[in-house]
Amino acid sequence: MINTPPFTIGIEEEYLLVDKATRDLATDPPEQMRNECQEACPGQITPEFLRAQIEIGTRVCKNIGEAREELTNLRGCVVDIADQYGLAPIAASTHPFAHWQAQKQTDNPRYDDLNRDMQASARRLLICGMHVHVGLDDDELRVDLMNQFTYFLPHLLALSCSSPFWEGDDTGLQSYRLTVFDGMPRTRLPETFSSYSEYQRHIDILISSGIIQDATKIWWDVRPSARYPTLEMRVTDVCTRVDDALCVAALTVSIMSMLYRLRCENKRWRQYAHMLIQENRWRALRYGVENGLVDFGCGKVISFTDLFAEILELVSEDARRLGCLKEVMHAVKIIQMGNSARLQRQVYYAALDNGKSKEDALRDVVDFLVAETRRKPSSE
Repeated sequence: MINTPPFTIGIEEEYLLVDKATRDLATDPPEQMRNECQEACPGQITPEFLRAQIEIGTRVCKNIGEAREELTNLRGCVVDIADQYGLAPIAASTHPFAHWQAQKQTDNPRYDDLNRDMQASARRLLICGMHVHVGLDDDELRVDLMNQFTYFLPHLLALSCSSPFWEGDDTGLQSYRLTVFDGMPRTRLPETFSSYSEYQRHIDILISSGIIQDATKIWWDVRPSARYPTLEMRVTDVCTRVDDALCVAALTVSIMSMLYRLRCENKRWRQYAHMLIQENRWRALRYGVENGLVDFGCGKVISFTDLFAEILELVSEDARRLGCLKEVMHAVKIIQMGNSARLQRQVYYAALDNGKSKEDALRDVVDFLVAETRRKPSSE
């Protein structure tokens, strides 16, 4: 029997930088601002593919309490420094009205290669995501849990949706981000592998043929990290509210712990065909938490309230042991109040109902995102 995994947590978030005067994206933010962010939090705040983006990453956190402190401090750092330059970060996976054609790429050899290889598929990546790393220091275990964890990806996505608008239009989707990202190769649901060596053989074929340089170019919704001994959940939008982000992270680590516990009991989660999981993935990006997902066992669409009750029954033991039951239970509030996508739409249509123009209503959405991004987590 292998040693119990550490189940450490690492969270990465990408933000968009907006001009507080125009509410549009800052297409070329001052280099000095980025330098100050990097000096304030060395190694934890980095540029992204587009200059209007910035990425933060927590240190390795032993528990969700540490992750809460790290995420709060990193968001606060970007907020405070950006303020000095008339800018503000928004934790949303798309900007309500910015156009990708107007953006500028960050100078970086890796991004140059991406632009050259992917062309317009890369240049239109005016999207942001949230990744959660869970410490699993055994390669075989990472692949085994990845195969089973795939089932739960739509549930996590639904809670996180924050990209209903694209270039000034209500897309009718709650995560338009994924429709953009899915235009890239090696995305969507991961393959199913019988072992880590089988996974590595597939990666080696792509490397030896010159398609990719390394496994960091595998962009599945969940993947064994190529840089860290972790399983990396990547399907979710970036959560506008810190509390929502912590909920998603807590659910991620609790579900992985539950799957490991089943493995230790010589049990495992049933694996379903990707065509079925893909259908729930679509429902999650279309409806968020508002219209349910398919329960494959009974062949019916089940409300998200009932789905979460089932998940809670599965993971409550693990969430208690990991000290994150409170964060897991925050999902109830997301279901009741709405995820970021739903709240953005409420702001937008309330503004239209009050006689504002479409342009001003979209600016109201940006103001909402600025305020919610800087909001401290609750002490619930």
